[in-house]
Amino acid sequence: MRRLLLALPFALLPLAMAHAHAHDEHDHDHAHGSLGAHEHGVAKLNVVLDGNTLELELDSPAMNLVGFEHAASSEADKAKVAAVRQQLEQPLKLFGLAAAAGCKDDAQDLESPLFGDAPKADDDGDEHEHGHVHSDINAHYQLTCATPAKLSQVDLAPLFKAFPATQKINVQLIGPNGQKGVEATPAKATVEF
Repeated sequence: MRRLLLALPFALLPLAMAHAHAHDEHDHDHAHGSLGAHEHGVAKLNVVLDGNTLELELDSPAMNLVGFEHAASSEADKAKVAAVRQQLEQPLKLFGLAAAAGCKDDAQDLESPLFGDAPKADDDGDEHEHGHVHSDINAHYQLTCATPAKLSQVDLAPLFKAFPATQKINVQLIGPNGQKGVEATPAKATVEF
């Protein structure tokens, strides 16, 4: 299921490196210029359209989606995690896709220490220098689109509306018109293929 997305980081590496370099020139806090940095308010989205298959992979700090990163112990925290998981299980409500494309959710995989998954070895699941534990939420979706030619854009406005603490999404996209990296915000939430 992840075959297409596994190639994405390598295909976009030159673009990502150029973006990181340009970002560092304008940002005096170089820690935020790192591509792998866990930054509250910022998420990453990989989008691949290959034939009839559309794959979306969202990687976000848990803070953006649930409002905290610690293990849910109170009933209120557990309810919030369950509600967010339920929202994430409905990708067609989070990602605005042209109805004419006829996209249907085929498969999905949601992972996070907050969902009871063990942190991956490369996750930021360890303690930060201030004793703060970082938790991410990763959502991977595979959709089949009956008429992919009708899919000219992905509207992220529903995602920003559902999770208002998300202020920016760094999108890496591969589609029929090639590959590109763009930055989406609530004010500029549409990403063109």
